[in-house]
Order: sequence, then C-alpha cells, then structure tokens
Amino acid sequence: MTALTDHRDDLDRRADAIAVTTLLNCYLREAGRPVVDGERIRLPRLGLDLHVPVRYRSATGQHVWTLPVQLAPGTPLDAIALAVLIAVELAGPIAGPAEIGSLIGAVAESTRNVAAFLDAPPIAAETTPYLAAEQSLVAGHPLHPTPKSRAPMVGADVPRYAPELRTGFPLHWFAVDRSMVSEDSALAEPATSLLAGLLGAEPDTELDLARRVRDLGDQWALLPAHPWQARRLAAREDVGRLSASGRLVDLGPAGAPWYPTSSVRTVYRPDVPFQLKLTLEARITNSVRRNLRKELARGTEVCRLLAAGLAAELSRRYPAFDIVRDPAWATVDTGNEGESGFELVLRDNPYPATEPVDVSVVAALCADRADGGPPRVARLVRRIATAAGRPAGDVAREWFARFVGLSADPLLWLYTEWGVVLEAHQQNTLLELDDGWPAALRYRDNQGYYFADSHSDRLRGLLPTLNEASDTICADAVAQERLGYYLVVNNLLGLVGALGVGGVVDERVLLSDLADRLRAVAPDLPLVRRLVSEPVLRCKGNLRTRLADLDELTGELATQSVYVGIPNPLAGCAPAGWDLTAHAAEVVPAGDPA
Repeated sequence: MTALTDHRDDLDRRADAIAVTTLLNCYLREAGRPVVDGERIRLPRLGLDLHVPVRYRSATGQHVWTLPVQLAPGTPLDAIALAVLIAVELAGPIAGPAEIGSLIGAVAESTRNVAAFLDAPPIAAETTPYLAAEQSLVAGHPLHPTPKSRAPMVGADVPRYAPELRTGFPLHWFAVDRSMVSEDSALAEPATSLLAGLLGAEPDTELDLARRVRDLGDQWALLPAHPWQARRLAAREDVGRLSASGRLVDLGPAGAPWYPTSSVRTVYRPDVPFQLKLTLEARITNSVRRNLRKELARGTEVCRLLAAGLAAELSRRYPAFDIVRDPAWATVDTGNEGESGFELVLRDNPYPATEPVDVSVVAALCADRADGGPPRVARLVRRIATAAGRPAGDVAREWFARFVGLSADPLLWLYTEWGVVLEAHQQNTLLELDDGWPAALRYRDNQGYYFADSHSDRLRGLLPTLNEASDTICADAVAQERLGYYLVVNNLLGLVGALGVGGVVDERVLLSDLADRLRAVAPDLPLVRRLVSEPVLRCKGNLRTRLADLDELTGELATQSVYVGIPNPLAGCAPAGWDLTAHAAEVVPAGDPA
C-alpha cells in the first residue's frame, strides 16, 4: 500500500511540475516580463515576486526551470496556487471572478489528467506508428495553461475515452429517418452510404445491426456518434421527441473498437479507409469540440477546390506535401437551429495497417517523454548523428532544413499564389520519416482553412460556389496573422525549441537558418519581411484566450482568440541578455499588422 501511495504521489508531483512549467512559460510569453538575476519574475499588479531559477533559457519560450517556484524563500507554490496568482495578475478588463474560477478549475483538472496519463500502459506491439504517435501526447501543448482539461468529461469517463491511455471503444449507432439527414460528399458515394460501408465491413455484430436497419426500410440511414456524446444526446428533449415519434432509433454500441487520436474526438481504425471526426461537446484546450456546419462545408469545399486543379499543381511543385481530405459529412436535423450534436466528418485514412509508414504528428515529436526524457526529435537526431559519426548540431541543422522545406515552402507558395492559409500547427501536421529523416508531410483538419479576400476571385475561378456555406474568406491581414502564428511561431519555432531543450543544437543557430530560408523562399512577401526583421511577432496568447473564456470555434475569425506581441527571435530580439522588457507583450486587435 505504501509503494502504491508513493507511486501516486510521484505521479502527482511530476504532473504538477509540468503544469507549473507551462504556466510560467505562458505568463512570460504573454506578459512580457523579464527574469531578473536569472530567477525572479515580477507580478507588478499584485506587487509580488516569483522566485525560480532558470535551468535552460529558450530563445523560443520553452524555458526549463529548477522547481519549485516560490513566492518567498520557503513558500513553494503548486500549479493551483500559481494559477491563482497569474490569473489575478492578468485579469484586468478581460476576466472577472467567474472566468478566473473557470481557468483555475481547468488547470486543476488538466493536472489531474496528466498525472493519470503519466501512468499509461505501454503501447501495444501491433499498434500502427500513426496511432502510437497520436496516443503519446501525455502532457499536451507546452504553451497552453489547460492542455488536458476536458470538462464536462470527468471522472471515470476520462480514462474510458483518453487516447493517452491507449483506449478503444465501439461507436454508438443511430438509425435515422432519411428525411432528417443532411449530408454532402465530394466522392461518388454519399456520406451515409460510406458510413454504412464502415459498419458492414465486419461480420457478426455489425452485420446483425445492418440487417436490423434493412428490416426498418430503405428510408433509414445509419449514423454513429462518440459513446460519450451519445449519452448527452439521449438526455436531450428534442432527441427524445424524435425517438418517441419513431423517426430516430437508438441502436446502441456496435462493432470493433475505434481508437481516439490526439484530438480526442477524431477516431481511427487501422482496417478501414476513413477516420471519423465526431462531435464531442467537451471543452478541450480553448473550445467545445462541436463540428460546426460551416466546418462541415469547409471540408468538402476544400476537396472540390483541390480536385479542380489546385491539388495537381501543388503535387507537381511539392510532391512530398499533401493534404488529408475530409471528403464527406452527415448530421441529423432535429428541428432546432444550428448544430444538433450529431455532426460528423469522414476523413481519409492515409495510414492503414496494410501500409505501415513511420509517421508522427509533429506535436508528438516535440513533446517531452512521460519519463522526463528529451523529445523524440532530439533522440532521432542523436541516433542519426551517432550512426553517421557526425556532430549532433550539424545533423540537427540538416534535419530542420529538410522539415522547413517540406512545410514552409509549400505553405508559403499556397498563400502567395492562391491566398490559401492552412492552420498548420504542430497537432495538424503529420511528418513521415525515412530512417529518422523528414521525408513527406501531410496537413489535416477541415476546421483550419483561411482564404484571403484578395485571392477570392481567382479561387472562385476554380470553384464558383466558394464560401457560400463555409465562411472561409477573410481579410488578408487575418490570413497573414494566422499563417505567421500557426506555421512559424507554433510549428517551426516550437520545433526549434524542442531541439534546443533536447540538447542537440543551439536554438539561435536554427533561428538564423530559418530566417535565411524564409527570405529565400518568399523574398517579396510582406509577411516574411515582417517575420524576419520586425522586433515583434504576433502570437496567439493561449493563457489570455483561456482566461477570457473565449471559445475559438465561435464568433468572427478575427476575434476568436487573443493575440499578443512577443519579442521576435528571428529578428535577433530573443534572449541575448534575456531581457523581455525591450518588447513587452502587448494585447493587440486581431488582424492588425505586426
């Protein structure tokens, strides 16, 4: 019993240290505070100082600390106490007691979940490399204050549906009167036929369920839901009325297990041609994960746009880059306005078990290991360097250059030539490896597209119905802001930080290489000139966004998140003397030029 208690206490301590590190780094980035004498961080509104020695100073904001952080000598702070102080310090006009309480509760919940995930079972030998990477993100986003909060999914439901715990579960199926089904497909078959094909892919339980539906008649369609979401749907009055009228039949869970990926709501099976992005009305990081109608339309719209010629041109120029399609969607119209909670997306599955590829979501490559070891990307570099007898720093530079070529080159071309921006943050970027080296890259997610208004007429030349239902066209300033943050700050600078924290290269060397590459790829693009020369970068402030209780999936594109100005490490403004006050973080309206 004592050993078990000690083990649990150790998990709690490690999870708390992860949360404290994240909170400190979020605060430094978004408040622009200096670290005085290498260990003192000021909370000026409260008139307090935090004392915590820095062990590794990161040019990209992923600092490592010698914990615990102390309010005064002998007064250590855990993650909850630190969250209280930081929330009150930053609240100002953006947050009142309710918002502060919400943030603190989410920090506590996220920290509890991380402690559970640190005790995950080993990944099974038969797991595909794709799923193994998706299930390896124990701590989540290193610059988000509540990376693993999932309210109101709490208690026993967390381990039941957590990708971090290697779980799998059958989907919950409904038979629905076709007159209530809305759907679209960019493929030859409608979405409901594709879904029925997934169910009919197995004998036994699924075949029996398909037979039951056939007995009901041809006017019925089959739709699955996440089992946690199905419970919420069953408790709703509008769904109850449809069930009582006989127009919706709850068929219950059926079929082989599906496996949640790093997003929690997108599920995968290695033996079928599609993944499913399901509605899950839980708040994960900043947003409740509903599939909005405009996002459903966005996925099929992008498929049609690619098929109209954009994909062929992209492939000719960048054959190692591709976009994972979201070619079909379906939902139930329950009679209420807006989304019903049944919305789902069929996503291509490029990584079936029959075609094993060493592929990883980039966030997993950059994450610290559950045992506290260096990120996988740093271990890959060391392995390559050792095998080749080369200095690790040289290998890191070459590895990073290959990654930039696979990611920044095609994404900057898409924007420059077509005004298309992909929300290419690390969790939307899939990197295929060949003997440890970057070999190919895929972008995913129907939610994360932006079409710059200046290019909309040209895009409509390919697809005349562009934006009629997707709400994807935005001001050029917003498109550039998103491209700069998601590709450069989140993805590329995040990778620089992971390689630096992993001890294989000096971050400043990679930053210089990146600035040179961006200049070479798009020398005439104003965004690139700003990224490599101006003292301030525009950066999404996850701490301020969460503190303000903003849901990034609602509202106008330009105001879904809080953006801040941060010192630009590409322009030489990052920690030479590590004085962040020279360009202190400033909250600025979304879309304003940097």
